[in-house]
Amino acid sequence: MASALSLSSFLSPPLPCPSRNERSSAKCEASARFSVRCAAPPGYRPRRREHSPPATSSSGSRRGGGGATRRGAAVAPPTRTPTRTPKPTPTRTPTPTPRKRHWKEGEFPGASEGSAPRPPPRTPIKNLKKKADDREAAAAWASTVTEALADRIQKRQWEDALEVFEMLREQPFYHPKEGTYMKLLILLGKSGQPIRAQQLFDLMIEEVLQPTSELYTALLAAYSRNDLLDEAYQVLNTMKTLPLCQPDVYTYSTLIKACVDASRFDLVDSLYKEMDERSIHPNTVTQNIVLSGYGKAGKFDEMERVLTGMLENSSCKPDVWSMNIILGLFGNTGQVEMMEKWYEKFREYGIEPETRTFNILIGAYGKRRMYDKMSAVMEYMRKLAFPWTTSTYNNVIEAFADVADAKNMELAFDQMRAEGMKADTKTFCCLINGFSNAGLFHKVVSSVKLAERLEITKNTMFFNAVISACAKAGDLIEMERVFKNMKDRHCEPDAATYSILVEAYRKEGMRDKIYDLEQENPGLVGTSVAA
Repeated sequence: MASALSLSSFLSPPLPCPSRNERSSAKCEASARFSVRCAAPPGYRPRRREHSPPATSSSGSRRGGGGATRRGAAVAPPTRTPTRTPKPTPTRTPTPTPRKRHWKEGEFPGASEGSAPRPPPRTPIKNLKKKADDREAAAAWASTVTEALADRIQKRQWEDALEVFEMLREQPFYHPKEGTYMKLLILLGKSGQPIRAQQLFDLMIEEVLQPTSELYTALLAAYSRNDLLDEAYQVLNTMKTLPLCQPDVYTYSTLIKACVDASRFDLVDSLYKEMDERSIHPNTVTQNIVLSGYGKAGKFDEMERVLTGMLENSSCKPDVWSMNIILGLFGNTGQVEMMEKWYEKFREYGIEPETRTFNILIGAYGKRRMYDKMSAVMEYMRKLAFPWTTSTYNNVIEAFADVADAKNMELAFDQMRAEGMKADTKTFCCLINGFSNAGLFHKVVSSVKLAERLEITKNTMFFNAVISACAKAGDLIEMERVFKNMKDRHCEPDAATYSILVEAYRKEGMRDKIYDLEQENPGLVGTSVAA
C-alpha cells in the first residue's frame, strides 16, 4: 500500500521485485529515469509561488514541482513516504501588453516610460485669446448696479449717480455704508450741489447711520466750495455739540480755504485762534492754503511772513506744494523773473520739483509767449524722465489758443491723443477758445461734438467757453440756447457767464435782454453791467 502511494507510482509503472544485485542497478536506472522525467523543457522558467503552504514532507515539496527545483539540477530519489496529492494550481492568463503608439514627427511626447512625470499640458493660445476677449467684452458693461454707481461717481455724473443710488436703496439686500455716502457728498460738493448734499446727509441720518466727523467735514466742504460760509459755519457749530464728531485739523483747513477764497482774512485769524484754544495745530496743508490766499490777494508781505514761519517751525515745513503755490502766484501774474528767483530759492532749501512744478513753468512761459523757454522745460522733463501729463498739454494748447494759433494748437492736441493722454474739460475749453479766436466756428461745433462723444464733464467753465464762442460769432440765438441748456443741467452760471451775455446784448443794443438778466440775478448781473 505504501508503494502504491509513492511518488514513483505517478511517474512510472510499478517494477517487479529484483534481486539484491539487480536492485542497485535498478536504483541507478530509476534515478536516471526520474531525472529525465523531471527535467524542465527548453525555455521554461518556473513561476515563483507566493504564500504557498509549508510542505508536510520532503517528498511533497519535491512533488510540488518546478517551484523549488533549480533548472537543470538533479533531484534526489523519491522516498516511499505516503503523501497527499496536491491540487493543481490554476494557470493565470497573461494580460495582453497594450500596443505602443508610433509617434509621428512632431508628435513625440518627449518623455519615456521610466522618466519623470510630465507637467500638465499648457492651455492652448487660442483658449487664452478667447478668455482675454471675453474679459474685455465683459469689462465694457457694468456687471452689477454697484459698479454702475461707482462708474457714475468716477465720471462725476451726479444726476445719474443719484438715480442709480435711489434704485439701489429700493433693493432689500442693499445697505449703503459710510464710504458710499462720503463719495456722493464729495461728488455733489464738487458739482455745485450743496442743497442736494444736505438732503443726502439728512437721508443718511434717517436711515440710522451714525455720522462721523469725516462725513460732517464732507458736508461742510460742499458748502465751502460754493461760497456758502454761513451754512458751513452752522455745520461747524453742530460738530462742536457732538462728542463723537468733533472738528479736527482737516475740518478747519476746509473752512479756512473757503474764507481765503472769499478774501475773509478776518475769519481766518479767528479760526486760527479757535484752533489754538482747542489744541489743534495747523499742518503744512493749512499753511499752504493761507499762503495761497495771501498771494492771490496780493498781500505779499503776509505771504512772506507765513512762509518764514513755516521755515522756522519744525512741525510744518514747506514742501513741494508750497513751492508750486509760490511759483503759480508769480507765474499767473506774469512775473516770470520773480518766479525763477523763488524756484532757485526752493531748490536751495532742498525741495525737489515735480511734474506739476514744471507744468506751472510751462504755463507761465506760454502766457508770456516765451516759447523757447517753454520748449526747454519740456525737453528738461524728458531728460529727467518726468512724463508729460494732460496738464502739460493743456498749458501748451492754451498758449497757442491765446494767440489764435489754431494750427499748432491742433498739432499739440493730436500729439496728446497719440500719446494716450486723456483730454479733460480744460482741454476742450482751450480748444473752443482757440478756434473762436481764430474765427473757425465750424471747428468749435466739431469740438463740442467730440466732447460729447468722449463724455467730457460739462461744468460752468465749459459752458462759458461755448457761450463766448457764440457771442464772438454773433449767433445770439444759439448763445441763448446754450445758456438755457446750462441751467437745465443744473450748472450754475457765474459772474463770467453774465459778463459774456451782457456784453453780447450790449453790442446789439438789446437793453430789454440785459434788464431780464438783472431781474434773474441782480447781484451778478449788476456787477457785470457796472464793469
